[in-house]
Amino acid sequence: MAENKTQPTSLDPNRVMAEITDGNRRFDVETLDALLRRLSGSPPVMWGPAMFGYGTYRYSYASGRQGEFFRCGFASRSRDLVVYVMSGFGGLEQELDRLGPHRTGKSCLYLKKLDAIDMAVLERILARSLAVMAERYPV
Repeated sequence: MAENKTQPTSLDPNRVMAEITDGNRRFDVETLDALLRRLSGSPPVMWGPAMFGYGTYRYSYASGRQGEFFRCGFASRSRDLVVYVMSGFGGLEQELDRLGPHRTGKSCLYLKKLDAIDMAVLERILARSLAVMAERYPV
């Protein structure tokens, strides 16, 4: 069975944050880090060179594929901050309407900068995602 391409690494998340040269982006990354540490109760682990993951869960599909991944996380990409809402966006339409400028993928929330969005709404989205993940994949 193939292994996930994205794996936890030994990179130091604090060092990765400190190496972000754009001061505004570094502030946004530090803000997301503080929020996800508080909500998840877990310190970050780098998954690959750029994904900050908080907590883990093990999954197993009917096909037999199994693996481990983070419960929530984010990445600082060149164009966007990508927040990983692992539960998906079902039932979050009203929250997304109030969030501010964003795009979504299957479990990716793309944000340009945090000062353009409602952080209380983002916190509710992430708290709900973590609750759904805890229900689906108990600790």
